[in-house]
Amino acid sequence: MAAVALVCYTDDICDRGPVEERARRFEEWAGHVRNALDTGQSKHRLLRAYLHSAGLLNLSRTWLDSYMAGIRIDPEFPGFPQEADCQRYIETVTLPALVLCTAAVPRLVPEQVFSSSCRLLADGTQRADFLTDLFEDLRDGRLFLPVADLERHGVTRTDLLEGRDTPGVRALLSATEKSARVSIVESERILGQVPPGYRPILRFLIGLYLSRLDDVVALGAAATRRPCRDRPVASVSLLLRSLCAGGDTGPVARPTGRNRGRARRGQEHAAADPGR
Repeated sequence: MAAVALVCYTDDICDRGPVEERARRFEEWAGHVRNALDTGQSKHRLLRAYLHSAGLLNLSRTWLDSYMAGIRIDPEFPGFPQEADCQRYIETVTLPALVLCTAAVPRLVPEQVFSSSCRLLADGTQRADFLTDLFEDLRDGRLFLPVADLERHGVTRTDLLEGRDTPGVRALLSATEKSARVSIVESERILGQVPPGYRPILRFLIGLYLSRLDDVVALGAAATRRPCRDRPVASVSLLLRSLCAGGDTGPVARPTGRNRGRARRGQEHAAADPGR
């Protein structure tokens, strides 16, 4: 929990506030983190909490150093020309953040096997974030979808910024959603790679991102025109189902009720319109 809070706080520094101030604030924060890791002390409560937990568990600073080095790109994000650039981002930012947050979780498999599952989960959840944050990122002057993907579907940045509902835009969002879903579903194997007590939170995380992808499908091109938000009641329900599943390693339960109906309608629309 201390690592999650630290990652979320760092992410907010990179993503919020005036663009011109983000780089300055990040460098100041990076200095605090580096000094805390070097000295084992900090006046910042999040850093103190992390140092305390890391000290109790004798955790390496490697992944936090890697995450801070990778996320340095975010305040003045230049975009992804190609899919390879997106993959480098996932490798240097998303994966270190995920491994940092699971560093205290015992492994039931060799580390490289667990890391491979984390890599799948990082790929899927990051692509899902690109979609759910699309509206806000565009209005913030940033686009996290690879330019090559836009060109492949005949979409321009202006199409996305102006929220145009075209076959190309629908195809672009659908292709990204499907890629994210494939990675997340495959990453479900991670549930069998950790002790039973740690499975509910990972089950919830996977289910939450699958639910977000269902919402993106339901929104279609409207995802470029309005933010995609989690619904608190549905999220609590998902959390309760995850807790009730306990140490189960079976597939993560798919959305029910309203959310399933929305996803099904989105899939029906996609079948009726190949562009979607």
